[in-house]
Amino acid sequence: MRFHKFISTILHPIVVPTVGVMLYFLISKNTYLSHQKFTVLSVVFIFTYLVPLLILILFKKLRIIKSYRTESIRERKIPIALMIILFYLMGNTMNSASNLKDLGLLFYATSAGLLIIYGLFFFYIKASIHLLSLGIAGGFFMILGNNYSQSYLLVIIIIFLLSGLLASARLHLKAHTTREIYIGFFIGLATPILLNFLL
Repeated sequence: MRFHKFISTILHPIVVPTVGVMLYFLISKNTYLSHQKFTVLSVVFIFTYLVPLLILILFKKLRIIKSYRTESIRERKIPIALMIILFYLMGNTMNSASNLKDLGLLFYATSAGLLIIYGLFFFYIKASIHLLSLGIAGGFFMILGNNYSQSYLLVIIIIFLLSGLLASARLHLKAHTTREIYIGFFIGLATPILLNFLL
């Protein structure tokens, strides 16, 4: 049980964006200076990790949510609605800089994926946001490889393996059904690919 909780924590949706951007800077061909990378990473960390964490703490204090796991659809609605707006604004910020448009796609895709997840609430489907985030990372590096004729196969394989491990952990913890796991992952995988052709 502890192992599954550990996997769910280190691969939490609020952790993945920062790790994804860090990975992007490390393995993609770019001309960013060290201070530029640090600035972007700091902004991403603050707005995709610290702000969501503070929102959850505030909502817990106000008793809008019962626990930080936000297990019910009702508890998830407001936090996810705020995240949709936050990631969209992050996408706008990145997209406004000519050399950060790739990261703009990443954040737009996350916002779009969360919007689809939110829409599924009306059909009483609680798709996995954990798997959504890893699916988005996988789709993002597929798009990068295609757009720049580079191979990110190893990264994509690792993301898929981690997705399998995370899916197993979420099922073991009874946080989701198998259907919710698959829905979350494939929404995540599809959104950056689709947005790449639309934007």
